[in-house]
Amino acid sequence: MKVASTETGFDVETVRKDFPILSRKVNGYPLVYFDNAATSQTPQQVIDTIVDYYSRYNANIHRGVHSLSQEATDAYEQARLKIRKHFNAAKSHEIIFTAGTTHAINLVASGFSALIKEGEEVIVSALEHHSNIVPWQMLCEKTGAVLKVIPMNDNGTLNMNEFQNLLSEKTKLVFVNHVSNALGTVNPVKEIIEKAHGVGAAVLLDGAQAAPHIKADVQELDVDFYTVSAHKMCGPTGVGVLYGKEEWLKKLPPYQGGGEMISTVTFEKTTYADLPHKFEAGTPNICGGIAFGAALDYMNGIGFEKIAAYEHELLDYATVKLLEIEGLRIYGTSEEKTAVISFNIGDLHPYDIGTIIDKLGVAVRTGHHCAQPVMDYYKIPGTVRASFAFYNTKEEIDIFIEAVKRAKNMLS
Repeated sequence: MKVASTETGFDVETVRKDFPILSRKVNGYPLVYFDNAATSQTPQQVIDTIVDYYSRYNANIHRGVHSLSQEATDAYEQARLKIRKHFNAAKSHEIIFTAGTTHAINLVASGFSALIKEGEEVIVSALEHHSNIVPWQMLCEKTGAVLKVIPMNDNGTLNMNEFQNLLSEKTKLVFVNHVSNALGTVNPVKEIIEKAHGVGAAVLLDGAQAAPHIKADVQELDVDFYTVSAHKMCGPTGVGVLYGKEEWLKKLPPYQGGGEMISTVTFEKTTYADLPHKFEAGTPNICGGIAFGAALDYMNGIGFEKIAAYEHELLDYATVKLLEIEGLRIYGTSEEKTAVISFNIGDLHPYDIGTIIDKLGVAVRTGHHCAQPVMDYYKIPGTVRASFAFYNTKEEIDIFIEAVKRAKNMLS
């Protein structure tokens, strides 16, 4: 496929050569991968890092005196430093390796169950992924705290006036996604953090959907907790990060007990290790952490400003093309959004559209995207979600548009 030049001058043709999966065919058609919000593809540079680990220095970390263990430990801790630098955390021990964003959110929720009291309040937004709803419901059921919800507007933004009305001296925690996974809306997180801090509440941002597109500065945001998953950022599945301010991480009790997270153990008394090991019980995903560092190296080598500019070019192009299809409605029309388009065509079921265009080699996500309250707001069963990454092209969007038109004709 010949790739045309881009308005931003982004060299997508060279970038695409780094992703071996993009050269494969699906059902006899060249793969058009527009499911990047679910998981991004992995460049050869990261694949090579994974192979190198298992080929040359696969060993357990932190406890071994032999050379392989020391090499693995050095590489793993170097990855932690890369992540600290990328998100501009003040200290490397504020970076906690997790199994992903969901694990990180549950870690914080579990910790706060020991700190929050009956009648105190927790605020989430109507735009949340289920992983940023269910843990807080469980927390409230366990503690007697009250869950409140920031309502959304028809364009997929949050009602900030209502958020202000929800805040009070009872508010102890505020949890919102930086970017909506279902709609692509970029939330006004700086304002949310400032207002929440104004009443003494802590703030956790679910950064899973933001991190591939926005280089968040946790100190500039002044956020208390920030979570990400490597597999959204060209890295492997099964690894992610929780950033937490040191003062908060020291307050939270350990999430899991086991090896690595202890200082001393007797049958009478156990004392816990210092940060970050207090929250990293057991053998971690060593290779995953190292590969996450390599993925950040790769994306920073391209440049997040260049990535964002090019992805916005793709978003604008696809939006115009899709809206030319009669009966198509886009959900989530905020002026501030990432390269995600959720849509339906009339009363056609999104699953049927997704199934047909898959036969033509086009991969999208259909359903409620683990954001059922968003779909309930619009009174729909789900949407077709096309999500773009910096290795996608306008030519792929053209193929996608023709596939959607064909699906519409077949189903109408």
